[in-house]
Amino acid sequence: MTLRVATRGSTLARWQAERVATRLGAEYELVVVSTTGDERAETPIHAMGGTGVFVKQVQEAVLDGRADIAVHSAKDLPAVTDVGLTLAAIPERADARDALVGTALGEIPTGGVIGTGSVRRRAQLASLRPDLEFGPLRGNIATRIEKASGFDAIVVALAALERLGLTDHVAEVLDPRVMLPQVGQGALAVECRADDDPMAKALAGIDDPLRRREVEAERSFLETLGGGCDLPCGALAHADGREVTIDVLLASLDGRVVLRTAARGSEPRTTGVEAGRALLDEHGGRGLVEAL
Repeated sequence: MTLRVATRGSTLARWQAERVATRLGAEYELVVVSTTGDERAETPIHAMGGTGVFVKQVQEAVLDGRADIAVHSAKDLPAVTDVGLTLAAIPERADARDALVGTALGEIPTGGVIGTGSVRRRAQLASLRPDLEFGPLRGNIATRIEKASGFDAIVVALAALERLGLTDHVAEVLDPRVMLPQVGQGALAVECRADDDPMAKALAGIDDPLRRREVEAERSFLETLGGGCDLPCGALAHADGREVTIDVLLASLDGRVVLRTAARGSEPRTTGVEAGRALLDEHGGRGLVEAL
């Protein structure tokens, strides 16, 4: 039986879908889907509502029976899984950090222009370098690299460059203390129908328990904030066999206010919630969320 894998059509998305299918050891065909985020390539992500713009139509292909599984970048998923689906596997996670293409941060001249479509990246860079200007940047990885010459630097996920063999374009990898990544960044996520027990069992065989714990903590943090990629927030968790630690961030759009805290615990979801509540209730984050 041929496994039908729903995916976006970009080179990176296809790579991810094929990677999952290969790990399952299955014959497969790709069900390529165009998403709202793909079709409105000139519109800033936050202006489209942010959450789910790269996954909704891919998920619908599974829900309506055109595909058996959907493969996503975990960072594109809303914090809460849609009814009718289950997040059946987090099979692997590459380096979660962000990278600059073009020029290293300390070498960008005063008043330099950074290309990014992410409010999270923009807020953190503006906090570090209030002199910087920002320009919109959308498109797949190849398109972004082509556009890099129009800026002093652009910001992209290091994992994407690694997976496509494009790390020679990296000018600097940004330490999480400088740039906290998006929730789920670098991780693959695989969904199937909630009532498809055989498929869920097959996907459980490629699930990485530690990476799942990390992503669960980060997603619980995001759910606690009540937002998605339209919020200037970030999180990065690290799991070992017993505990999960998570560093989290929430900022104002202009980067003048950046709130950070951390949490540690044995249960990933509880730890993520604790981190989110600490930002909201102990560090002034609730006022930021209401303003946003």
